Amino acid sequence: MNIQPEQEQPSSQRWTLIRDIAVLQAKLIVDGLRDLVLVPASIIAGIVSLASGADGRPGSQFYQLLGLGKQSERWINLFGALENAPPDLEEIQPFPEADMDELVGKLETFVTDEDSRGAVTNQARERLEKVLNALNRGRRGPTQR
Repeated sequence: MNIQPEQEQPSSQRWTLIRDIAVLQAKLIVDGLRDLVLVPASIIAGIVSLASGADGRPGSQFYQLLGLGKQSERWINLFGALENAPPDLEEIQPFPEADMDELVGKLETFVTDEDSRGAVTNQARERLEKVLNALNRGRRGPTQR
């Protein structure tokens, strides 16, 4: 006899929930440790990407790290237990339709518009250029300057 999920016994549903709670806690720990490693690794990979590369183009180390991060996100599958949720559970959407990338894009557009109107100071722009140039000079070494 094949029991459908809606017909499961309450004790079986309880054990499924207990398992899902325990698995979520383990996944949260793994996800947190991954994030703890990704914070400094992404900064280092970003700096290495800016300082390396050829023909004035940055290196790909940062994006390679993002690829690994995305693979680990799929592997962890933090919210995989949702497949065990009751079928009548209404999906709650407390977040706006836009995701974080879209919100960052809006902020970037705002900053770009401010820059085009002259609201970003030349001093700030010059400082950023100096840092990027110093990184590139450091990459080439003293004989290639």
